[in-house]
Order: sequence, then C-alpha cells, then structure tokens
Amino acid sequence: MTRLAFPLRRGAAVLLAVWLVPLSARAALWDDEEARRRIEQTNLRVAQVQKQLEDRIAALEQQLKNQGLVELFSQVEQLKSDIARLRGQIEVLNHEQDQLQKRQRDLYIDLDSRLRRLEGGPGANVPPAASGAPAPGPVATAPPAPSAAAAASPAPGAVPGSAAPSSGAGTADAAAIEQRAYDVALDQFKAGNYPAAIASFNAFVRNYGKSPLAPSAYYWIGNSQFALKDYRAAIATQRQLVATFPGNPKVPDALLNIATSQFELGDGALSRRTLEELIAKHPQSEAAIKARQRLAIR
Repeated sequence: MTRLAFPLRRGAAVLLAVWLVPLSARAALWDDEEARRRIEQTNLRVAQVQKQLEDRIAALEQQLKNQGLVELFSQVEQLKSDIARLRGQIEVLNHEQDQLQKRQRDLYIDLDSRLRRLEGGPGANVPPAASGAPAPGPVATAPPAPSAAAAASPAPGAVPGSAAPSSGAGTADAAAIEQRAYDVALDQFKAGNYPAAIASFNAFVRNYGKSPLAPSAYYWIGNSQFALKDYRAAIATQRQLVATFPGNPKVPDALLNIATSQFELGDGALSRRTLEELIAKHPQSEAAIKARQRLAIR
C-alpha cells in the first residue's frame, strides 16, 4: 500500500506541474497584452496632448499676428493724425509768412519814399496830387524850385517872368510825368499785380534810365520777380542794380534779396557767400544786420 501510494503521489505532482505550466504561460501572455494596451493608450494620450498643445500654439500665434496688425493699424492712424496736425501748422505758418511778407513790402515802400525824399529826386519837385504822398510837407513850395535851378532867373520866388518861368514850368511838367510813371508802377506793386508792375517799371527804366528813381525801379522789378518765384530773373535784375548803381542806398537790400533768391533755389553755399559780401561791403546797413541774423541760424 505504501509502495503504491508513493508512485501515485509522484504522478499527481507531475500532473499538477503540467497543469500549472500553461497557467503561468497564459498569465505571462496576458501581462504582455495589458502592457501593450496601456502603452498604446499612453501613446494615444500623448498624441492627443501634443495635438492640443499644437492647436493652442497655433491659436496663440494667430492671436499675436492679429495683435500685430491692430498695433500697426493704430500706428498708421496715429501717423495720419500727426500729418493732419502738421498740415494745419504749415497752413498757419504760410499765413504768417504771407503777413510778414506783406509787412515787409509795406516797409520797403515806406523806406523807398523816404530815400526818394533824401535823394532829392524829382518826387520832391512834384505837387502832392502827382506824387501821391499823404504828407505833402515842403512839396507845396516845390514849384518855384526849377526856376532856381535855372541860373538865368534873378528872382527865384517870382511867378511872373520871361523865359525862366516857362523853362521851369517845362522841367516841372517833365518831372511830374516821370513821377507819375513811377507811382503807377509802384501802385501796381502795392496791389500785388506783379506782372503789371514789372512791365511798368521796365518801361520807366527805358524812358528814364538816368532818373534818380531808376535804381528803385530796378529794385522793385527784382522784388516783383521774386514774388512771382522767378528767382533767377530776380537775381539778374538785382545784380544789374548793384553793377549799374554801386553807391545807391538800394544796393544792400538788393544783395540781401539776391541771397534770399539763391537760398530759394537751393544754393545755400552761394547764398551764404552773398550774405558775407553784403556784410563786408555794407557793414552798417540795415540789410547787414539781417544778413548776420541769417548767418547765425544757418
């Protein structure tokens, strides 16, 4: 009995071992499949997270691009506003410049009338109606002056006379006609009719080239050409004044106008040399003061 039981036990152990081996193999196989399944699920989650991150990054990039466009649009609008403001300032400055030019023209006209009185030109011998001066002053006593210029008249203040009074009257008439021609041209300049002023002053210079008013006529021709922005013609005219009448009081102002015209033509170096020439040749003139001021800011 004992000998028989031992083989049975041994056989049972072998059978148990044979039965347990497939179970362990099956368990190992199940563990591998579970691991693979979990790995696949993990990879899937990683892929989903990666896609979500990529989507969020793309959304952020698009948002940044949109913000850049908005900022650029804002900058463009700001530039438009600045340009509009600058245009308004330019209009104001242009208006102020026009007013300054008008005041300067009036000042030139006033100086011209004073210089004519100082020069003792034919305007001093013209009645108030012919000269157009608002303050006649000594002009009312001017008609006897031509008879004083004629040496043959023994009594300068006497109205009656033989040959001397008639000669004086002829001189006074010629002076009055000359003055009226000048005043007509100057009135056209005052009114801003620069082409007509140029034509009238040119006619004056042709007809009265030796008149004391001829330098002033050249001067106003140049100013009229400058007002029409014909800067080269203005330079030529003022140069003609400087060359033909080098000692005339208009010369410093003519040089100043030449420098201004050269500057408007974009030749700053030549304009500077002209200002230096003006200061060197006419250091005490009003134009020299303006020239120094311009050189200081250039």
